[in-house]
Amino acid sequence: MPDRRAIVAGLLATVAFPVAGLGARLHKAMSTIVPFKASPFPYRGRLPDGSAAFLDVTGADGRRGHTSPRGGIYWEDETYSDRSTLLAAPKGFDPAKPAVIVVFLHGNGATLQRDVVGRQRVVAQVEASNLNAVLVAPQFARDAQDSSAGNFWTPGYFAKFMSEAAQGLAKLTGARAAKFETMPVVLAAYSGGYNPAAFILGNGDIGARLLGVILLDAVFDEADIFADWIARHRKSFFVSAYGKSSASGNAEIQQLLAQKGINASADPPKRLEAGTIAFLTADAAHDSFVTKAFVNNPLQWLLGRLHGFPR
Repeated sequence: MPDRRAIVAGLLATVAFPVAGLGARLHKAMSTIVPFKASPFPYRGRLPDGSAAFLDVTGADGRRGHTSPRGGIYWEDETYSDRSTLLAAPKGFDPAKPAVIVVFLHGNGATLQRDVVGRQRVVAQVEASNLNAVLVAPQFARDAQDSSAGNFWTPGYFAKFMSEAAQGLAKLTGARAAKFETMPVVLAAYSGGYNPAAFILGNGDIGARLLGVILLDAVFDEADIFADWIARHRKSFFVSAYGKSSASGNAEIQQLLAQKGINASADPPKRLEAGTIAFLTADAAHDSFVTKAFVNNPLQWLLGRLHGFPR
């Protein structure tokens, strides 16, 4: 006869660690920061235009560095060697229901724990949105004035990153990795996150899985890439909220769309769904834009209007 204590322990383990195949919801929020093999950095390739190596400086001690247009020289071992990725799932996440992966691309001068989790409250905003979603946020240049996408410049690399994210999310939630391999994706970028966002869109690595894009004061270049993606993906959504900092970049996208006969709304969308195109102005400071823009906690507000994925 089976040991009674072993049976009880097994039942408790099932409650504490739900399995996606059984349709169990998470009983508590879960998050972790783990190193990825397929991370944006370290990056030993060339700049996207091929003009020079990314690591274009060698110090007297043999250290290698990159010259950032805004920040000067940053050294690889301090700024471009962090392989960390934040993975999070809110309380009540149910892998048996329709769900999405929110990929958040942070801006300049950021670290995952201090800024994405703490100052910008991205994990909390995803949870408060009531969206049945998990969060993935890679570390780019660590605490630096640099928007470089690193390995995400390379076609096919973001798909490798998302495949590794599926494995990590499976370990975090107890769900099967295959569930996350095909789950729809929402790409959200703040400030300097525009650069990796643009190349992810331009490279088209995850194809039809990409439901849409949310930009938070994040068009400082590559307006043509964003406009071209919008024009070619009319069944996806695109929302860009912006203040004075990125007003000119957003205006350029709208001008390019108008030339293609594509209209955009200036009103906050009642529902975020296929075909939504909106540019939302906000009289708000750039540094706090992720928590205070056209509304407080704009990421939460927008994700809460994504149609079809209630938690």
